[in-house]
Amino acid sequence: MKNVLLIIFVLGAMAYLYFRNNPKVDFKEDLAGGIHFQKGNWQQTLDLAKKENKMVFLDIYATWCGPCKQLKKYTFADKTAGEFFNANFINMALDGEQEEGAILAQQFGIRAYPTLMFVSPEGELITKSPGFRTPNDLIKLGKEILEGRQ
Repeated sequence: MKNVLLIIFVLGAMAYLYFRNNPKVDFKEDLAGGIHFQKGNWQQTLDLAKKENKMVFLDIYATWCGPCKQLKKYTFADKTAGEFFNANFINMALDGEQEEGAILAQQFGIRAYPTLMFVSPEGELITKSPGFRTPNDLIKLGKEILEGRQ
């Protein structure tokens, strides 16, 4: 019995370390069916956008921000929003007060959280929209952005 428990513990610890150190694997987001956000850095996201010929949807948030939490819990977790944004954009979310997120927040002149932005694969700002949006409102905005690109 002790050996079985030891094996289970070791396998559990190995799985935890693997998934913690592998930024591409995020079961919470995958299981939610909502918008999947990239786990790399900004340059990797732009490179992927160029490769796939898609614009970047960028969420600049703050951990203390109530509307940011609501966006994550309701809008970004919505299946329909996820299907639309995952098919049409490269999605990224960054904390506007930490590291790369703070640099981009300053670069793009972010004054409020959350700010939702659409950026070209070359890193040029197309538009930014501060505040909370419902799933349908976010999809509508995304469609407007895509129509303007054509």
